[in-house]
Amino acid sequence: MSGGMTREQKALLGRVLGSALLLALAMIFAPKTGALGAAAYALPYLLAGYDVILLAARNILRGQVFDENFLMVVASMGAFAAGEFGEAGAVMTFYQAGELFQSLAVERSRRSIAALMDIKPDYANLLQGGEERRVSPEEVKPGELIVVRSGERVPLDGVVKSGFSTLDCSSLTGESQPVEAAEGDSVYSGSVSVGGVLTIEVTKEYGESTVQKILELAEDSSLYKAKTESFITRFARWYTPAVVFSAVALAVIPGLLIGPFSLWFHRALIFLVVSCPCALVISVPLTFFAGLGGASRSGVLVRGADSLEKLAFTKSAVFDKTGTLTKGEFRVVEVRAAGGVSSQQLLNWAAAAEAHSLHPLAKAIKADAPNAPAPEKFEEFPGGGVGALCGGREILCGSARFLSEKGVSLPEMPGEYAAVYLAADGVYRGCLLLEDTIKPGAKQALEEMRREGVRNLVMLTGDREESASAVARAVGIDRVCARLLPDGKARVLREMLENRRKGETLVFAGDGVNDAPSLAMADVGIAMGALGSDAAVEAADVVIMDDDLRKVPRAIAIARKTMSIARQNIVLSVGIKLLVMVLGALGLAGMWSAVFADVGVMVLAALNATRALLPPRR
Repeated sequence: MSGGMTREQKALLGRVLGSALLLALAMIFAPKTGALGAAAYALPYLLAGYDVILLAARNILRGQVFDENFLMVVASMGAFAAGEFGEAGAVMTFYQAGELFQSLAVERSRRSIAALMDIKPDYANLLQGGEERRVSPEEVKPGELIVVRSGERVPLDGVVKSGFSTLDCSSLTGESQPVEAAEGDSVYSGSVSVGGVLTIEVTKEYGESTVQKILELAEDSSLYKAKTESFITRFARWYTPAVVFSAVALAVIPGLLIGPFSLWFHRALIFLVVSCPCALVISVPLTFFAGLGGASRSGVLVRGADSLEKLAFTKSAVFDKTGTLTKGEFRVVEVRAAGGVSSQQLLNWAAAAEAHSLHPLAKAIKADAPNAPAPEKFEEFPGGGVGALCGGREILCGSARFLSEKGVSLPEMPGEYAAVYLAADGVYRGCLLLEDTIKPGAKQALEEMRREGVRNLVMLTGDREESASAVARAVGIDRVCARLLPDGKARVLREMLENRRKGETLVFAGDGVNDAPSLAMADVGIAMGALGSDAAVEAADVVIMDDDLRKVPRAIAIARKTMSIARQNIVLSVGIKLLVMVLGALGLAGMWSAVFADVGVMVLAALNATRALLPPRR
């Protein structure tokens, strides 16, 4: 039992067991009254609770009088004063036993998260002058080469220069499916090579690497309290003095009016023991902590309990299109040549003109014509297209608006495809029709969100209405807002936020690169596929570590399960305590019932809280 305990937990276990033994011996051999009996029971009492007494005294000196330590000391010493030596010793021993079980439950949650977050690399194999040198990852600079062998963790983000391996990214994405890495592929720190040797050119310093951003996000998550947690903290501040004065009133008023005083004094002590708010104060934060850990185990990092709580009330979800619902990887579906030009010639001209462009459409065109010659001249017009000199011809390649502005007359094209128009020497020569690829699981993800109670699914995109509507129909989107510039997206989001019902949450899911303003504006911003994206970690409340849209409904389900467990603990703690407090005041519950209502409920609530670590049933 003690193998996984900390030193403090082992010490507390020893004190609890020693106190229980001494208490049992006192009950068997010591007298029930008198100085000898008091001394016999004082030994197990002090062994179990000396730190509680010291902490209560220290807090009183600091002006923090009404806390659980104060309640336990007053109640247990009052029992001594009333001659209930055995009950006084039992209260403190069982209270500390409950503290031990609660501490073990918290430690279980922490270790679960720590195991997941154990992704920090210990070293990097720096390659310099043909020789390897083991150094700290912080010492490696962008542009330098590192070597990662089988079984080693990738220490920094980079691009594979040579070699082939399979990477285990489960600590980053929550998925066990291995990822192949070959020359030219990007790799992220924190993943583990499980076969082969990779030589990697580092692209980011360690402080900006994926693993460091994940660790910072996980550490920051404890700083943000949920409204429920904050309420419990405020509740405890007025609850504790209220029950102390109530206990005093219970002892004094009936004691003076009805009598005997000793009877009502004893009932007041029972009232005090029961009233200790430990179960409430401990279990609710523990529930959210476990919920954050459960989300992390699923590859979802949540920036604090407040975001997790908001996520549980999601009723509207807004999605960016490219990179979120679709892969952002286009493919040429048709080449329409005109003016006597062959389809292959048109494709070659387009690929040559787009040779130096990084636009996703350019990438797809170049993939279909890999042997196209390089242009003699090249000029890019952001948001419009490119101009190039190819084989002595002036080529214009881009959007309909761009070519029209250049004086080229164009025919109408099917609206559901992205169209790239081309003109040679000022004359229209054809167009290429491309379509984006919908992400696997996108439709399933939106169906699961509807089952989770999300009733309003919206897509915002800068694409044309026709192509955006085609994607929306395919995945099951309710409303499409197309041809939006970044300020247009912000305007639509702002309108939705103003019109949503009170208490409902609006989430925005984007790819985290160009959606930072929308991610920051939404109640909960969800960054998709955010590995390596600085903008996502900075602006988002939730980071999906891989590109799986199905993690969004999973995150909502985890949040709702966490809130459900938190409510259960509140009802359990308050309900049982109120019942036993009333029974104690009426003389129908003794000190042992009070111990259960305090310590037993605290242990049950703490154990219930750890269920948030487990994934919800789907």
